[in-house]
Amino acid sequence: MFVSPSEKQIQGAYDLARERYAALGVDTEAAMARLAKIPISLHCWQGDDVGGFENLSAASGGGIQATGNYPGKARTPEQLRADAEKALGLIPGKHRFNVHAMYAETGGKKVDRDALQPEHFQGWIDWAKSLGLGMDFNPSCFGHPLADDGFTLSHYDPAVRKFWIDHCAASRVIGAAIGKALGTPCVTNLWIPDGFKDIPVNRYRSREILREALDAVFAAPVDRAHNLDAVESKLFGIGSESCVIGSHEFYLGYAVRNNLLLCLDAGHFHPTEVISDKLSSVLLYLDEVLLHVSRGVRWDSDHVIVLSDEIRAIAEEIVRNNFESRVHIGLDYFDASINRIAAWVTGTRVMVRALLIALLEPTDTLKQLEAEGRYGERLALLEELKALPFGAVWDQYCVRQGVPAGGAWMADILNYEAEVLSKRG
Repeated sequence: MFVSPSEKQIQGAYDLARERYAALGVDTEAAMARLAKIPISLHCWQGDDVGGFENLSAASGGGIQATGNYPGKARTPEQLRADAEKALGLIPGKHRFNVHAMYAETGGKKVDRDALQPEHFQGWIDWAKSLGLGMDFNPSCFGHPLADDGFTLSHYDPAVRKFWIDHCAASRVIGAAIGKALGTPCVTNLWIPDGFKDIPVNRYRSREILREALDAVFAAPVDRAHNLDAVESKLFGIGSESCVIGSHEFYLGYAVRNNLLLCLDAGHFHPTEVISDKLSSVLLYLDEVLLHVSRGVRWDSDHVIVLSDEIRAIAEEIVRNNFESRVHIGLDYFDASINRIAAWVTGTRVMVRALLIALLEPTDTLKQLEAEGRYGERLALLEELKALPFGAVWDQYCVRQGVPAGGAWMADILNYEAEVLSKRG
């Protein structure tokens, strides 16, 4: 079932595909070289169902809930890193790893989130350095007793608000330390679950409080060579169905005013909205953005991404406009109903493959047809491209990157499940 074509088959198919694309003016070798420079940030929370390594008495908070009970989830930092390393070894390219503050390693000591320091993430830094990975970071403003009522940075209680301000400020310091240690900027993304279950009367005041809290969080300067600050909006969440304080309009204005990255999450908008369409607008006014690529099914359900029209459209917007250096691509989904490593590998390979398909477009030709108003020819060419053998180029790219082509990688994961995951109890 899970087999790969032979090297001879891969090379033969690639040679034919290379000729087909060359006839359209597309250099497959250049496309693969460009693809190898685009990292994807894998998210730690897929590996343990957004559990983290704290021992707190708190509700899940923030509408974050992984469903399913597939056996073998990671329960320690060492297990999570081992699982992530297994996944990374099956994904072509050099990528990044994204860690939440709740995954701190405190040596068994009680360290609340407002007191976290870079030393509590040294294990992650050392691991990333050993693999040549960059890292990204997030304050964890959920799953904590002081977030059980659904409010953090916009809380009416100044004491609660200060706790979360201090936590988010500490997270920026941690992000900068990570970026400095690894020699590549860490994107530290701030998301809060704050909002009202029923219709609020004074949402303006709540947003005013949030703005003041954010000003305090971002007051201290941080070297952008080490840390890039991002803010993330949401349309609604469980417990905040009627109003989310940190809406898209709120954070777009705040990011533009304060020169921050805006995080666009594929599941955080109305079901008829897509983030691919937003990229060309927000990047007219912002230097850089962060993406959380996910798949919502009827709502913000964070399913493993598949090669959908929207995933391809996101990749096309990045590639067609040469946005690779301005768009930071991160994944954000968590499925506890299937093998968690397979979820990591499937989704990340999908994102990389979508980028490759976009890189195999004759972009200049398409742009010229559009500029000349030759829309029928543009449409016809776009449709013909869908039948071209991008899969042959993908297999060749995987082989050159030292990972399995075809579906053979799944057999490797099943073997790992039998030998490692099944023994975790």
